Amino acid sequence: MLRFIAKRLGLLVLTLFGLSLLLFFWVRALPGGPATALLGERATPEAIAEINAAYGFDQPIWTQYVTYIGKLLSGNFGVSTQTKLPVLEQFGNQFPATFELAIFAILFAVIVGIPLGYWAARHYGKWQDNTSVVLSLLGVVIPVFFLAFILKWIFAVQLGWLPTAGRADVRLDATHYTNFYVLDGLITGELDAAWDAFKHLILPGIALGSIPLAIITRITRAAVLEVQGADYVRTAKAKGMPNTILRNRFILRNALLPVVTTVGLQLGLLFAGAVLTETVFAFQGVGYGIAQAISNADYPVLQAYIIFIALIYSVINLVVDLLYGVIDPRVRVK
Repeated sequence: MLRFIAKRLGLLVLTLFGLSLLLFFWVRALPGGPATALLGERATPEAIAEINAAYGFDQPIWTQYVTYIGKLLSGNFGVSTQTKLPVLEQFGNQFPATFELAIFAILFAVIVGIPLGYWAARHYGKWQDNTSVVLSLLGVVIPVFFLAFILKWIFAVQLGWLPTAGRADVRLDATHYTNFYVLDGLITGELDAAWDAFKHLILPGIALGSIPLAIITRITRAAVLEVQGADYVRTAKAKGMPNTILRNRFILRNALLPVVTTVGLQLGLLFAGAVLTETVFAFQGVGYGIAQAISNADYPVLQAYIIFIALIYSVINLVVDLLYGVIDPRVRVK
């Protein structure tokens, strides 16, 4: 087990190094530059040269890269050209928002998707099965940003049931120790603030969780159908095993392995896929920060945020691999 983890961590380091190399040169190939985006109409040649000199953008490209890697290894991820905040501090302020949103989205997808997929498999070939297949297809083909606008227009604008944007009502004077707004409200006993933060998660969370929901439903349906036809399940039925034990111990448990893999991968993708959702709902998390960094050519923020997301995705993949053996004892890491 330790050997496997060490091997995966070594591959992770190589992956991040390759990503940093590609990312560094890619962001500098974007049109415009941070100085032009920062100065706007005041972008005179002299002012641009001053900004480039201040941030080292006037140096040779390989010199910039070596300097960048040296700073990364020392834990210095640079300073945002827009907010003037250290990138690590800015990420720490925005990551809790994306984390809360991603957890809500994946919980929504799992709580709805697994029962829906199991229900479809139990009624294979019937209207229940056909309905779930159609819904899962819709969940995949409808663009997330379009679904976000539809949900926002219906439930926030027309019905007024849920907030239209942001993480919390600005009129609430809530205390935030961790920047996880729901958790902060529960810790401090400010239940109105916790409920308000939760309501702000519902619409973006459903929009973001629509694709994982569709995928988890289809994977669960396929896995349950495969397990239901296995020899050991038919043998257990022939011996008169109670349906409850048969479903929970034999069918669901063995069908969970591909589902857990899918859930882990989808959770990692949610951190990267939150850009459009957070932009539509002005939900100021990592995705919103990436969108702002792209529009403002904020090189330090864009580079660091993408590397952070890649790191999170890789760690989640490692955890999923380790969970294999927990769910199915037959699976052993070699």
